[in-house]
Amino acid sequence: MEPDSVIEDKTIELMCSVPRSLWLGCSNLVESMCALRCLQSMPSVRCLQTTSVMDDQNEDESPKKNTLWQITNGTSSVIVSRKRTSDGNYEKEKDVCIKYFDQWSESDQVEFVEHLISRMCHYQHGHINSYLKPMLQRDFITALPEQGLEHIAENILSYLDARSLCAAELVCKEWQRVISEGMLWKKLIERMVRTDPLWKGLSERRGWDQYLFKNRPTDGPPNSFYRSLYPKIIEDIETIEANWRCGRHNLQRIQCRSENSKGVYCLQYDDEKIISGLRDNSIKIWDKTSLECLKILTGHTGSVLCLQYDERVIVTGSSDSTVRVWDVNSGEVLNTLIHHNEAVLHLRFCNGLMVTCSKDRSIAVWDMASPTDITLRRVLVGHRAAVNVVDFDDKYIVSASGDRTIKVWSTSTCEFVRTLNGHKRGIACLQYRDRLVVSGSSDNTIRLWDIECGACLRVLEGHEELVRCIRFDNKRIVSGAYDGKIKVWDLQAALDPRAPASTLCLRTLVEHSGRVFRLQFDEFQIISSSHDDTILIWDFLNVPSNAPNETRSPSRTYTYISR
Repeated sequence: MEPDSVIEDKTIELMCSVPRSLWLGCSNLVESMCALRCLQSMPSVRCLQTTSVMDDQNEDESPKKNTLWQITNGTSSVIVSRKRTSDGNYEKEKDVCIKYFDQWSESDQVEFVEHLISRMCHYQHGHINSYLKPMLQRDFITALPEQGLEHIAENILSYLDARSLCAAELVCKEWQRVISEGMLWKKLIERMVRTDPLWKGLSERRGWDQYLFKNRPTDGPPNSFYRSLYPKIIEDIETIEANWRCGRHNLQRIQCRSENSKGVYCLQYDDEKIISGLRDNSIKIWDKTSLECLKILTGHTGSVLCLQYDERVIVTGSSDSTVRVWDVNSGEVLNTLIHHNEAVLHLRFCNGLMVTCSKDRSIAVWDMASPTDITLRRVLVGHRAAVNVVDFDDKYIVSASGDRTIKVWSTSTCEFVRTLNGHKRGIACLQYRDRLVVSGSSDNTIRLWDIECGACLRVLEGHEELVRCIRFDNKRIVSGAYDGKIKVWDLQAALDPRAPASTLCLRTLVEHSGRVFRLQFDEFQIISSSHDDTILIWDFLNVPSNAPNETRSPSRTYTYISR
């Protein structure tokens, strides 16, 4: 019996002789040696040596041998040749095969090649793959215009993001031409403006929206204009985000000059105007640019506690227990709803539905066919204290009360769904969107809830008094409290259970000298109102380039608390 060292030597020699496809599946040399050792002992593996010389020739004078390995598996066998035999008939046979091959149809050719490939080993497949790979690589962007399909090439490239579009321009002159003539930088900017409110708002404020959505190329500047515009837009966006993080802003102040009792309880704004509800029973409309008072609406006999408007009407709720509907342009009273027994604390309306809530512990659901045709659909009862705030969408109505609970109701049936419990004291404000509810309470905390399961996702702590107003978007939560402070929170971090509580409050802004009653914000600004009879506009877009992180005002110093 041969020693192990001799067997190993022969095994390695055998490995070098056997086609790579036989031992490619082994994970290492040892496994390969074991596999080949088994092959040696199998009767189904035999080495066939062929030679074209006579047996009596000397080994030194014989031509090089051609070794074949035949591996038998059941009824089938594969014979792999390490080197093709030099045979004069090969070229003739090959020419005959090619001649027949050329005469066949495309489908027959494909079928024939498939049969050939199926009879080959893995090693041969690798060679074929290497041969085919460059043949299958097609520059379709260059090929399509040659076929009169340039618009298809443009459509394909129009799906690229900015980084990929930059790379595509460098591929070749033809790609660069397709991108330029197809105005693909313009289309990329238009796509961002359609889908991202930050881009839309920035286009309107910076004025480059006038160059977008033109049907004819001659209506606007060339592609190079949009190519250079894109990085400027990105720089603007990064500056806005940095201003939010660092607290850099430009502050504007509206002094409401109430004649008797002071305080601005509610507000809403758009690009042209701010509408505010005051403690002195009036509704004041302000020009957002000049900050001048355009109109004063009177009629309520109590403080205006809540309001909402659209392009047609302003709807207000008051401590006089009534809801009034006003023409947004003329200021004329169109309707007065008398239902609640005590102060109307909050209201929302959308798509022909209005929901009001009151200190009388009830919630009223109204159908709004028109400003003058508003009928009561249902009264929801269940809260044990004043209902301070409501919000709704097509699925749920959400209400919060001084009884420390948030209740969820079906919008379509007005049936009760569930109660969210967790706050230690009464709840003063909330906002609801998609599955998320964010609420603020007189326990000085903010809570985030999943409305579908009722779970509290996060508790935000930082305010020193009652949290009176709260709003959120996809990035931030902004809250105002009776401590006079406005806090900006990182929403995405708040929804991440791994994020430390100390990282959640991005900024604390202190400028109001009284309780913060209401606020609204967008990507560029916060507008807030207070018991101090002022409305403040915190502008994070139009900030002087040399403005420090902590801007000072003549009357008061900002206080910022960083992460």
